[in-house]
Amino acid sequence: MRGEAVLGDGRVRPDWTMIHLVRARAREHGRRVFATFEGGAALTFAGLDRESDRFAAALAASGVGPGERVMALLGNGPEILIAFFGAMKAGALIVPVNIELRGAFLAHQVGNAEPAMVVAEAGLLQAFDGIEAPGPARLAVVGDEAPAALPDLFADSRVFSFEAFLAAGEGGSAPETGARPGDIAAIMYTSGTTGPSKGVLLPHGHLFLMSAATAQATGLTADDCYYVSMPLFHINALCAQTLAALTVGAHVHIVRRFSPNRWLDEVIACGATHTNLLGVMPEFLFNTAPTPRDRDHRLRVTLAVPIGPWGAAFEERFGLRILQGFGMTECGMPFWCPLPDPVEPGCAGYISEQWFEACIVDPDTDMPLPAGEVGELLVRPKMPGCFFAGYYRMPERTVEAWRNFWFHTGDAARYDERGRLHYVDRLKDCVRRRGENISAFEVEQVLNAHPAIAESAVVGVRVEGAGGEEEVLALLLPEDGARPDPCELLDWCVPRMPRYAVPRFVDFVAGFEKTASGKLRKGDLRDAGLPPGAWDREQAGYTIARH
Repeated sequence: MRGEAVLGDGRVRPDWTMIHLVRARAREHGRRVFATFEGGAALTFAGLDRESDRFAAALAASGVGPGERVMALLGNGPEILIAFFGAMKAGALIVPVNIELRGAFLAHQVGNAEPAMVVAEAGLLQAFDGIEAPGPARLAVVGDEAPAALPDLFADSRVFSFEAFLAAGEGGSAPETGARPGDIAAIMYTSGTTGPSKGVLLPHGHLFLMSAATAQATGLTADDCYYVSMPLFHINALCAQTLAALTVGAHVHIVRRFSPNRWLDEVIACGATHTNLLGVMPEFLFNTAPTPRDRDHRLRVTLAVPIGPWGAAFEERFGLRILQGFGMTECGMPFWCPLPDPVEPGCAGYISEQWFEACIVDPDTDMPLPAGEVGELLVRPKMPGCFFAGYYRMPERTVEAWRNFWFHTGDAARYDERGRLHYVDRLKDCVRRRGENISAFEVEQVLNAHPAIAESAVVGVRVEGAGGEEEVLALLLPEDGARPDPCELLDWCVPRMPRYAVPRFVDFVAGFEKTASGKLRKGDLRDAGLPPGAWDREQAGYTIARH
């Protein structure tokens, strides 16, 4: 074997943990800067290893042992990386949570994880107000803006500043845990779009493989720089960007949050060669006004999903390549598009056959479907330790997801004649109408392109006379509050989508409820059914045939 972690022939060392990785990069790169942060903070490769050792030693000295949970309510700063590796070195499970969580959403995750320790930014501590759950024995506070009175959750906690907690580990050494690739390293919570968020149990091998596979797929090298504008409490920013850079010894520049207006200036300033864009991020960037500086950067590749019909124009405007794939917190990134292939909306590419197998099945029977037919995507690993190990303290949800020895992704997809996966939508976001599966995402893309529409949500609703199937309801947030005429809106839709996908019902809203990670709560919209007073094209006498 040549090299470490990611080998020259493209193989990944399956016997490594994340602890092996950070120690190897510290030995290899030492004082080279690994991560720079908005505001000027920085971590060298050796510094990350050293500071996380101090954190691990402090955990051990304070009584946090293997298997206990360390919850991190932290934004994109060096502390979250120090806590991430430090907890693992102590054999504890790091639990990064969304910094936007409040109330019942945060209470659910605190109650589920029952952390022995919480590390939180001072300005975020008020998020714990009113939470009734077993309190952590320890609290480490980052920053000096702590409230005068701590939330009741911490009434019996020993409270440290983050710096004082690290100092308690000075001169100590991280305990030797003997961690193996299949050992659980982290719990990361799903967004909870279809119910309470689930704590995904992630082994070292899962984190390692997702990180190394991203480095390989994007062509990342030690000479590159990854620009990270997504939150490190999500697996994409953590594994598919920051830790991908660590696997090859690349540099990362991390900002607090994504801004379409600052994005270009920031990628130019840090010399980024790689970045990732998820959800609405690439579309927001594409919709900004073109500037003479659109190509004044070093970016070669952006991993971006989903991509609409504007993908090729995005590549041309910014002078880079879009890389697509398919991934989830539970299974990592099993599918990738080869970079030489032209960008194709919805195409997630080929399965990584060395690590995974997959199939498309009828969602009602789990029986395999032939190429071209839309069904549910199922995935399972070929290598121990490189897949999630279940949902924490939710055995019934684990069994449900793993029925028939396959992980059920909940995503609707199809294979084409070349064996490439095409993502259609979340299974519950597929509207079944007149025998056709309609992708809510694709209908929303057309609606969002209308100049009078700021945002849309498409769901299926059951109405009398539909024969047990659904009709398409479009919920629309107007731009600047000006409601377009529904007939004019459908005139826009008809030439841009299959006729069976054209919405029958249209309703206008003042805003959308979203999860803490910014995803629409589609489950709530579906459960609400047809809004009273929604415009009905059949009652209005609108006929598609006139087109």
